[in-house]
Amino acid sequence: MLPSVSSEALTRRGLMLVLSSPSGAGKTTISRGLLKEDDALVMSVSATTRRPRPGEVEATDYFFMEPVDFNLMINRDELLEHAKVFGNYYGTPTAPVETALAEGKDILFDIDWQGTQQLGQKARSDMVSIFILPPSTDALERRLKTRAQDSDEVVAQRMSKAAEEISHWREYDYVVVNENVDQCLQEVKTILAAERLRTSRRAGLVDFVSRLREGY
Repeated sequence: MLPSVSSEALTRRGLMLVLSSPSGAGKTTISRGLLKEDDALVMSVSATTRRPRPGEVEATDYFFMEPVDFNLMINRDELLEHAKVFGNYYGTPTAPVETALAEGKDILFDIDWQGTQQLGQKARSDMVSIFILPPSTDALERRLKTRAQDSDEVVAQRMSKAAEEISHWREYDYVVVNENVDQCLQEVKTILAAERLRTSRRAGLVDFVSRLREGY
């Protein structure tokens, strides 16, 4: 009697799930929901040259670095993406991401369209990108004002920037409209579930099918 084929042989390479949206469209809320409900998903940890804030933990919140060391990583091409924001550098180190992907872990990225472009240039086959849209411009402005984190001037700046950010929606694999946060979260979870089953990510599939055809 031939031994049976075990589906445990269907090992899978991890993926990079990228979420982008204009400020106030719900990207952070969706990210938190995913991480809370999916133990197989971990948040990408960025490197930064800014000083740690109270309560922040090294290698959990950020990899805190000196500017000279960050620039060395740029020169050595050791970052998947990076940008300078308000005088400080932020970027995603390549090594820990590659290790996690090889181990079959999925990594969540909360980045803008510019970071997504850089990520796609370095690792497009591992990336699944989703752009989150608000249901309307009025709803976006209302959400920005309701969360009461910014002054009216900052809200106006964010609204002005939103049009430019939204113009990049065609560059993403998927677009979801966040009219209802629970429904939006479910749609993102459905995308993630389907992408995990993509043939190209399942490293052991060729051998598994071969053994099936041989009668094992």
